[in-house]
Amino acid sequence: MKKLLAIVLAALSLGISGLAAAADAPADAAPAAAVAAPAADAAAAAPAAAPVAQPNKGDTAWMLMSTALVLLMSVPALALFYGGLVRSKNMLSVLMQVFVVFSLITVLWCIYGYSLAFTEGNAFIGGFDRLFLKGTFDSATGAFALGATFSKATPMYELVFVAFQATFAAITVCLILGAIVERIKFSAVLIFSILWFTLSYLPVAHMVWYWMGPDAYTGADVVDAMTAKAGFIWQMGALDFAGGTVVHINAGVAGLVGAYLLGKRIGYGREAFSPHSLTMTMIGASLLWFGWFGFNAGSALEANGFAALAFINTFLATACAVLTWILGEWILKGKPSMLGAASGAVAGLVAITPAAGNVGIPGAFAIGALAGIICLWGVNGLKKMLGADDALDVFGIHALGGIFGAIATGVFNSPALGGPGFVTDWVTAATGFTSIAEQVVVQAKAVGITVIWTAVAAFVSFKIADVLVGLRVSEDEEREGLDITSHGESAYHY
Repeated sequence: MKKLLAIVLAALSLGISGLAAAADAPADAAPAAAVAAPAADAAAAAPAAAPVAQPNKGDTAWMLMSTALVLLMSVPALALFYGGLVRSKNMLSVLMQVFVVFSLITVLWCIYGYSLAFTEGNAFIGGFDRLFLKGTFDSATGAFALGATFSKATPMYELVFVAFQATFAAITVCLILGAIVERIKFSAVLIFSILWFTLSYLPVAHMVWYWMGPDAYTGADVVDAMTAKAGFIWQMGALDFAGGTVVHINAGVAGLVGAYLLGKRIGYGREAFSPHSLTMTMIGASLLWFGWFGFNAGSALEANGFAALAFINTFLATACAVLTWILGEWILKGKPSMLGAASGAVAGLVAITPAAGNVGIPGAFAIGALAGIICLWGVNGLKKMLGADDALDVFGIHALGGIFGAIATGVFNSPALGGPGFVTDWVTAATGFTSIAEQVVVQAKAVGITVIWTAVAAFVSFKIADVLVGLRVSEDEEREGLDITSHGESAYHY
C-alpha cells in the first residue's frame, strides 16, 4: 500500500510539473470564473472585476441544484448503468472504480484542476492562481469571489462554478472506465486517471471553455486583446454548450486507446458476455437522463431562457433517440431490447450535449433521431471494424455521439433552421450567424484537435501506468472476477 501511495504521488507530481511549464500566467493574474455561453459556448471562464451587481439568489439555487444533479449522474447513475452491463463477478469492481475515481478527481480539481482549467494562462492551459481554491473566499472579510455568467453585470459565486465544473471533470474520467472494465488493475485505474485528467481533460477544458467573460469586453478597442486571452478552441469560435468535445469525445477516444492497449478480455468473441442485470442498467440510464438536466440546462449558468431551451432539447432529443434506436434494432434484429432503449437514451443525451442551448427545437428533433441510428451503427458495425474490445461501447456512443452532436451544432445553430445563432459582438451582446458551411468547418476543427490531443494523452497515461504497476490483472484473477481478486468482496452472495 505504501508503494502504491508513493507511485500515485509521484504520478501526480509528474503531471503538475509537466503542465507548470506550459502555463505562462503571471503569479498575480486574476482568476476567471467560467461561464457557459447560451448562444456561443457552454461553461467558459471570466473574471468579474468590479461587478456592478450581486449574484441572483434564484440563479445560485439553480446552479447548486444542477451541481447535485450532475453528481447523481456518476454516483449512482453511471455506476449502475455500467455495473449492470458487466458480468456479476465484476459488478462490485465497476461500482468501486466509478465511486473512487469520482472522488479522486474531485480532490484533484480543488487542488490544481480548477486553476489550470479556468484561470488565465495561455491558449492551452491556465495558471496557478487558484491552487487549493486560494482566493475564492476571504475568511478575514467574509467576502466571496465572484465570476461572470454570459450576461453582462450578472455575477455568480465562483465557488458555485468550481463545484459545478468539478462534477464535469469527475464524470468525464469515469466515462472512460466503461471501455476497460473486467480486466484492468485498480492501481492502474488510479494512476491513469491522475495523468489523463492532468494531461488531457484540463487542457481541453481550457481550450474550449476559457474566456474573459462579457464584462471584459468594455469597448471595441479591447476586443482583440480580450479574445487573445481565451482558450485556443474558443478563439476559433467553436460551439460546445455542455461538453461534446470536453467530455464525450475526450473520454470516448481515450477509452478506445485503453481498449487497444489492454487487449481483449479472455474469451472475447468466443464466450457470451451478457449483461448480468439489465434492471440495474435501466435504473442507471433513467437516473442519467434525470441528472443530465443539470448537466445541460445548468450549463447556461443562469435560470433563464437558455436554461429552458437546453432543458427541453435534452428532454426531446433523448426521447427521439430511444425510439430510433429500438426501431433500427427491431428492423435489424427482429426484436427491440431494453438494452437498446437504454443505450439509445444515452446516445441522445450525448449528442444533444454540445447543442443543448445552441440549437432550437427542430435541431433537437433531428439530432436526437439521427443519434439513435448513428450510435446503433457505432456499437455494431463500427465496433467490428475497429476490432477493439471496448467493453461497454464508450467509443461507439460517447465519442461517435459527441462527434455527431458537435458537427450538427454547426448546422442547427443557424437561425434559418430554428437555432439562436451566436454572439457576434460581446461589447453589445449582438447575435448573428455566418454560414452553416463555415460553422461546420470550425466545429470539425475543434473535433479534430480534441481527438488528437486526447489520443496522445491517453496513450502516454496508459503507458506510464503500465510501466509503474502494469495495466492488466493476471489470467487467473480475470477468470475469477475482479470483485474478489481486486477488492476481496462480492456484489452478490448466492
